Amino acid sequence: MTQQRPRIALTLGDVAGIGPEVVARSLEDPRLLQICRPIIVGHPDVIRRAQRLIGSTVSLVLIPNLRSVDWNSTSIPVWNPSQAKVTEVPDGQIDARAGQGAYDYLVAATRAALHGEIDAITTAPLNKAALHAAGLNFPGHTEILAQECGVAEFAMMLYLPPGGAISGASGLGVAHVTLHTSIRSVPGLLSIPRIQETIQLVAHFLQRIGCPSPRVGVTALNPHAGEQGLFGDEEATLISPAVTAARQAGINAIGPIPADALLRRAVHGEFDGVVAMYHDQGHIALKLIGFERAVNVTLGLPIIRTSPSHGTAFDIAWQGKARSDGFVEAVRTAAQLFQYQPKTA
Repeated sequence: MTQQRPRIALTLGDVAGIGPEVVARSLEDPRLLQICRPIIVGHPDVIRRAQRLIGSTVSLVLIPNLRSVDWNSTSIPVWNPSQAKVTEVPDGQIDARAGQGAYDYLVAATRAALHGEIDAITTAPLNKAALHAAGLNFPGHTEILAQECGVAEFAMMLYLPPGGAISGASGLGVAHVTLHTSIRSVPGLLSIPRIQETIQLVAHFLQRIGCPSPRVGVTALNPHAGEQGLFGDEEATLISPAVTAARQAGINAIGPIPADALLRRAVHGEFDGVVAMYHDQGHIALKLIGFERAVNVTLGLPIIRTSPSHGTAFDIAWQGKARSDGFVEAVRTAAQLFQYQPKTA
């Protein structure tokens, strides 16, 4: 385990939303510089405007490329790898230029991480409609990251660090077998290999953050776990075989368990991680008990990426109302993942 502060790229996300303000506020938080060496990835005029909005005096320095970074400087480097005219984007509105900029920031940061120029990425939210308006037909960050990293096995986890309502010493992570898709599509997207793969990704993540023998609960898909086939047979034909295979691979996985019962038990410390079958099945429970602290972690990548759980919040964008708690927690989680990485020879 290394003790050096990681170099973490903070992407501005969709500039029409609260991302720039959240990043600017995070730089005011004394915890941030204690846990990482940040670099802002986005347009310098946008982050400076956000600083003026909140009255920030944190010193910034524009850099042309990552080779120019002085990591020992007291000024925060700002790198703009995009040609998108994001300074012309209206506040709180869907705009293709903002979608293009958010994409460019993410791709540049991802490639920098793959080349070892930075150690982790924490992303401010992007807007999926703006992304599509720019002709970029990705459901969200996760799928862009997977394509850039060349991985086929990945998942998104919503993670709540220890404390608050979470009883477990390792916090609680909930990953999803399916993600940004319609509810009607979910049953057809489930398979034994995909469920088992998600269980393995969750167990690996928990081991990386210091939980050597994680307990992973696996939700049912249907109410009451299908009630012996009355409400569906996915539990018997897909989920149970996947859990059995995971256990045979040495993972302490249990399920399928009805989601309402499992998530309550997990919050009270009986499980370290949960595998949910679809997005809202896992998200709703964790956001109810810890919205401000919840962190998205992309599992299965060769790089570290985290983000806060909130979206672009166009309704409060550029009004000085955004909070940075979740973003700082996401940076802290990225730094923690970096510290637990094995040292290279």
